[in-house]
Parts: sequence; C-alpha cells; structure tokens
Amino acid sequence: MTKFYLFLIFSAFAAILYGLIMIRYILSFSSGTAEMKKIAKAIQSGAKAYLNRQYKIIAIVGVFIFLILTWKLQLFVGIGFLIGAILSGAAGYIGMNISVRGNVRTAEAAKKGIQKGLNIAFRSGAITGMLVVGLALLGITTYYLVLQNIGISQKKILEALVALSFGASLISIFARLGGGIFTKGADVGADLVGKIEAGIPEDDPRNPAVISDNVGDNVGDCAGMAADLFETYVVTIVGTMLLGALFFKDRLQSILMIYPLMIGAAAILSSIIGTFFVKLGKKKNVMGALYKGFVMTAIISTISIFFVTKYTTGFFSQIAQIDEISFKGINLFICALTGLAVTGLLMWVTEYYTSTKYRPVINIAKASTTGHATNIIQGLATSLESTALPLIIISVGILISYLNAELFGIAITATSMLALAGMVIALDAYGPVTDNAGGIAEMAKLHKEVRETTDALDSVGNTTKAITKGYAIASAAFAALVLFAAFIEDLDNYFPNLDTQFFLQDPYVLIGLLIGGLLPYIFGAFSMRAVGKAAMSIVTEVRRQFKEIPGIIKGKNLPDYSKAVDILTKAAIKEMVIPSLIPVIVPIAVYFIISVIVGQGPAFVTLGALLLGTVVTGLFQAISMTSGGGAWDNAKKYIEKGHFGGKNSAAHRASITGDTVGDPYKDTVGPAINPMIKIANIVALLLLAILSKKF
Repeated sequence: MTKFYLFLIFSAFAAILYGLIMIRYILSFSSGTAEMKKIAKAIQSGAKAYLNRQYKIIAIVGVFIFLILTWKLQLFVGIGFLIGAILSGAAGYIGMNISVRGNVRTAEAAKKGIQKGLNIAFRSGAITGMLVVGLALLGITTYYLVLQNIGISQKKILEALVALSFGASLISIFARLGGGIFTKGADVGADLVGKIEAGIPEDDPRNPAVISDNVGDNVGDCAGMAADLFETYVVTIVGTMLLGALFFKDRLQSILMIYPLMIGAAAILSSIIGTFFVKLGKKKNVMGALYKGFVMTAIISTISIFFVTKYTTGFFSQIAQIDEISFKGINLFICALTGLAVTGLLMWVTEYYTSTKYRPVINIAKASTTGHATNIIQGLATSLESTALPLIIISVGILISYLNAELFGIAITATSMLALAGMVIALDAYGPVTDNAGGIAEMAKLHKEVRETTDALDSVGNTTKAITKGYAIASAAFAALVLFAAFIEDLDNYFPNLDTQFFLQDPYVLIGLLIGGLLPYIFGAFSMRAVGKAAMSIVTEVRRQFKEIPGIIKGKNLPDYSKAVDILTKAAIKEMVIPSLIPVIVPIAVYFIISVIVGQGPAFVTLGALLLGTVVTGLFQAISMTSGGGAWDNAKKYIEKGHFGGKNSAAHRASITGDTVGDPYKDTVGPAINPMIKIANIVALLLLAILSKKF
C-alpha cells in the first residue's frame, strides 16, 4: 500500500507545483499601460475586500460548528472540518488572486493576437483548476494517513473525513451564494441603468457599477466556482471511501477505499498533460482549442485509470459482491468510463442549449423581435426543455454503473466524473479572466482590434462557464446519490435495531420527499430575492451618481466606483447567511420534530426521504436555471453580433431584459443549489454519528 500512497502524494504535489510554476509564468507578462494597471488595481482591491469580509463571517460560523463537532465527536473530527474549510477557502482565494492579475495581462497580450491572449487566459484558469484538485487530494490523503498511523478506529476516521467534507461544503455554499449575489447584483444594476436607461455600452467606464461587475466575475465565477468544485470533489471521494468501508472488509476494504483516490491522482497527471494541448489550429477556433485540451485529458485519463484499476484491483478476477451483484476490476473500469462519457455528453448538451450556434439560443433571439414578453416566454420554455437530455444521460449512467457494481459502481462513476475537475475548472476560470480582459480593454480605450480579440475570447468564455455549471450540477447529483446511499448504510450500521425501511406508501416517506423537494425552491426564493435587493441598491446608487455628478455621462468626471463595490459587499454578505443555513437547519429540525411526535424510527425515515427529495427537485431546478440563464445571455450576444436588428434595436432591448432575468438564474441560484444538496446529506450523516453517541 505504501507505493499507492506515494503515488497519491506525488500527484497532489505535481498539481500544486504546476500551479506555482504557472503563477510565476503569468506574472512575468506585462500588465499594460498605466490606465490598464489602474483599472486592474481597482478590480483587485474590490475582490480582495469582498472576500476578506466574507471569510470573516464564514470564520465565525465555522468556529461555532468546529466547537460543536469537537464537543460531540472529538477533536480529530473538528480538525477534519477545519482542514476542509481552510483548503476550500484557500483554493478559491488563490484562484481569485490569479484571475484578477491574469485579466489585465490577457488584455495586454491581446494586442499581439488571439493566441497570446488565449495562452494567458487559459493558464490563469488552469492555476485554479490544478490547485483545487491538488489541495483536495493532498488534504484527504494526508489526513487519512495521519489518522491511520495514530491508531484511530475506522469508524472514527470516516467521521473525520465526513467532517472534512462538511468544512469544504460550508465554504462552498457561502462562496457560491455570496459571490453570486454580488456579481449578479452588480450586473443587473449596471445593465438596468447603464444600458437601458442611460443608453451607454457594456463595460463603459462612465457606469459607476462597471468595476463592481468586474469584481463580481472574480468572486462569483472564480472563487465561488473553485470552492464549489473543491467541495464536490472532496465530498464525492469521501463518499466513495465511506461506501468502500461499509460494503467491504479486511484488505479488500483498504484497496477499494484507496481506489477512488488513485483515480483522482491519475486524472490529475492526465489533466496537467492535457493543458499543453490547448492551442489554436489553422481555423483559429478558440472553443476547438479548449476542447482539444479536454479531449486529450479524457483520453489520457482513460488509459491511466485502466492501469490504476489493473494494479489496485486486478482486472478479470472476481473481487467482491454486493447483494446479488458480483463484480470484477473490469466492472469498476466500466463504471469509471461511464463517468467520463457522462461528463463529455453533458458538456455537449449544455453547449447545445447555451451556444449561439444552435436552435435554442437562436429561437430566443428571434422571439426578442416581438418584444420583452416573448423573449421571457421562449427563455422559460428553453430552460424547462434543457432538463430532459441531461436527466436521461444521468439516468443511463446510473443504470450502467449500478448493473456493473451496484451502489459502489455509482460512486466510482461519480469519482471519475470529478477526476476531470482540474481541466474543467481551468475551462471555467478562463471565463472571468477573458470577461474582465474585455472590460479593461473597453475602459482603457484600447484599439478596436484589441477589443475584437478580447470579445472573441470572451464569447467562448460564456459558453465554457455554462458548460462547467452543467458539469458541476450533474456531478453534484451523483455525489448526492453516493451520500444518500452512505446515509442508508450508516443508518443500519449505527442503529441496527430500528425499523427504518423506505416504502412509498409510508406517510413519513411522503412527508420527507415533499419537504426535501421544497428546500431548493425556498432556497431559490431567498437567493433570487437577495439578488433583487442587491440590484435595487445598485440601481439607486447609479441613478444618484448620474444625477449628482452630471459630468459622468459626458466623460468629464469619473464615477465613484468604490461606493458601488462597498454597497454590494454589504448586501451580498448580509443576504447570503439565511439561505446558506437552510440545508443545515432544516434536516436537523425535521428529525427532532418528527422524533418528538412519533419516535426515532419514523424520524430517520422522514430524514432519509427528505434527502432524496432535495436531490430530485434540486437537480431539475439547477439544470433548468443554469441552462436557461446561459441561453438568455447568449441570445443577447447573438443579437449584438448583428442578427435581428443588432445593437440598440427593439430586439436587443428585449434580449437585455431576458439576460437580466437569466443572470441570477445561471450565476446565483442554479450553481448554489449544488452545495445546498450535498450539505443537507452531510449534515444527516454527521447527525447519525452524533445521535449514536446519545442513544
């Protein structure tokens, strides 16, 4: 086993080393003119100020949870929670700091052509991607080894790893939701007053909210996304290890607990190699260049997972049996391949629904020619339709993996999906870098050709961000199913004498399904309302500045950018707390209410059904919102390219309304549902551990 652990640590450090080398590479490039540096500095300061304030609030909540976990489940469980929270926060913070420095260097590099700009933007994103997977793998492996070597029991080790997942999840939901409220409050406010009322272009320096908009891209789409996928990566691997411990015994248990870590390690090395294939071809197709990196990563990962499977589990000899399904190493390899295939298919489907090349976006743009209402109707129809193919793909993936290795097969499928997170995050983090680069080019009044280059890079960035959200949601669905399976198995393990069977005709199951299904809607309502409040505060502030500083519109006076940033920071931090605590408080409250009324057995049945209900409705809602919002956004961009009347036409004004509605859909509520689902499941697992000490 020693050689396996060495391989894990080597892969984790390789990812971190890659990130450090790329940081030095990015910072070696010029950051442009004095005006560009000034704009970039304002974005950096705003992003740093926001994250510092946000992390202070999270720290207060985190210390409280640490004390409870330490009190109820011992110190090493509390330490696990802290490790997950600190590493998740670090991944997002470092990624944000590189993003706000890569943006201005991308704008400067765009002066020399699209390939130069692509290199810096993608490498900036790759830093975030590799640090996320490297820190996650290092954190899990190291803490697992430490706990084993100090003689902690297997059950206690698993509780500590689940707590580590909880720490990552807590950071994730605050980062995703708070960042989403900030960025969309700025975006919506800037569009409503700047584009619609004042008639000035996007990223125009006369708009007081323009710096806030650029800050939001980094705290939401970079720091928030990094924390989100860090958490999903950790939760999935820990959940798979937990199932390995519950289903198997002795040496086989040790092997199948380390197998998901080995898959992650192999894919990290594959992702590092894949980043060097991101190059423009003769057609100068930016999306094609990015896809080359992803495809090569998937191919190399397939080969590397084959060898990992061969050397850890063997290939053709039977290794285990769960219920009536016996499986071999090749069955686990098929499950891993299923995860890679599901990832590729979901990325393609998401591109279909959000790219300007295909029917859904073009139809929304066409509907805009007849007004604002028809744009909204067509956009809503698209968002509802966009759930069908992803859910079919996910269902087929679950079926294939279950038939090969039962619930453990589903866990391996989820693990292989998340194994590609390094490359997928690189594609996503590329987006805010290019978006900011375009804004800096506009505000610094760079040559028209430079803005055309940054626009070409940015148009692809919008698609990659949408694709990554679809990937994150699907992987979160698999991760949640893994956690739900772990909850059922843990329930029998901790409380073997309780009658906790799940039948649909059981009223407690129905109650749990209904309450669980409600959670994403209540969470979404709070989150949408939070964006609305933040946007209203920015609209009021921008109108005030236009009125009280009349020289702004004529370009004679600069707006007060810092005031808008400060207003949004306070609004986002204030509004993120209550919805973020919903998945923590509701499962606990439901358990204790039912337990007091009718007893512990029905309470556990209700809690388990609640978890499943949250997964089902949350999955539909998240896919619908992210794909629909992305389609609305790109419909506007399709019109801005000259279709259906182009900029400043009636269709363009209608598309702005659709984009404004879609913004909190795709960048706030939809992505934040991912950690919300998993937090509810992790809280339930920890609740089992705590209650087992009491009864």
